[in-house]
Amino acid sequence: MTKTTYAESPNHSWASVRKWLPAAVLLAAVAALPVPNATASETTGWSPDTSHTEINFSVNHFFTPVSGSFKEYEIDLAYDAENPENSSVEARIKVASLDTGNEKRDEHLRSADWFETEEHPYMTFKSTSVRRTGENQLVASGPLTIKGRSHPVELPIALLGNQMIPEQMQAMLGGTKEVASFKATTAIERSDFGVGVGNWAATMVVGGEVDIEILLEAHNK
Repeated sequence: MTKTTYAESPNHSWASVRKWLPAAVLLAAVAALPVPNATASETTGWSPDTSHTEINFSVNHFFTPVSGSFKEYEIDLAYDAENPENSSVEARIKVASLDTGNEKRDEHLRSADWFETEEHPYMTFKSTSVRRTGENQLVASGPLTIKGRSHPVELPIALLGNQMIPEQMQAMLGGTKEVASFKATTAIERSDFGVGVGNWAATMVVGGEVDIEILLEAHNK
């Protein structure tokens, strides 16, 4: 399990605030990326390198894509490269950690108009199956839950590469023996999760579909 935090600042309108909310929904699914070259007995050693892991989202404000990210999350990874069906992924994202680069907008997104973070502090994803779809290509399937609503999600995952670390370098990397990198992309409809659907501005100004991109570097010790 790993946790991450981050933040920023600046200025944007309330209208743009609504763009960011949908993305949060997607991020939960994205956080669940698997790890490479571990056998069934080796899966417990994998953990995300939070300095090189991102959970990003993008949603249109009228016609312009606006992006943001989630900074605090926990991810459990287990991956069997030889038998992907034995793999599993579980992620929990702290919704209040959303960061769109504008604190005023972020606070609005945390409110009852959008995510109701006091009532629903986390979004979660838990894989029910993982399958190989091609060379270095996987799909993790499972329920994504946001604001108490769960819907099935399929998360395509690309293995970008993995590398064994020479023994003389392992101490410098905190005992890491192997590094693997993944990229996951998907899209969700924020209305499926009741995010930002309460007024005309949320439905007309902010796009309904949220794109998600997850970049994950995982270390095996």
